[in-house]
Amino acid sequence: MGDIEKSNGGETSSPLFSQERKEKMPAEYSFNALQTVAPGANVQFENSSRCCKKGYVIHRDNSGLFYLRGITTQCKATYKVQFNANIAVSTGETVEPISIALSINGEPLGNATAIVTPAAVGDFFNVSIATFVDVPACCCVTVSVENVSETAAIDVQNANIIIDRIA
Repeated sequence: MGDIEKSNGGETSSPLFSQERKEKMPAEYSFNALQTVAPGANVQFENSSRCCKKGYVIHRDNSGLFYLRGITTQCKATYKVQFNANIAVSTGETVEPISIALSINGEPLGNATAIVTPAAVGDFFNVSIATFVDVPACCCVTVSVENVSETAAIDVQNANIIIDRIA
């Protein structure tokens, strides 16, 4: 019955689909230590035991860049990218609204931006942002988390990013 599709209560399954589903698992990267991120710079992450081992997500340790690969038999691969961290205005900076965003190929996404207005330097806020990223077959997309504040450097602590290939 090798390649014959079987019915499962209205759903069909094939060995190819089952294999692709087994390979999809979230990759997680974090950086718990306090880091100061200049305006326009990326938050850095370390590899962990939950980093991608299938080649879908490529990341160099202590880097802020993630390469999502379009390894698929379909037209595109779809990833859900989720980021959360604690952010504050860095010591020596003027208190002003600060913001952080997911960026695709170096361009911050307006729909994946978190903005907070602290009352004082060192007041931490927990922020969380998420978006879907489509990667064309046989292509790559670069994802990062960028300080998009106008002038202030920000402190980032307990940074965590989860990249889940969903299709």
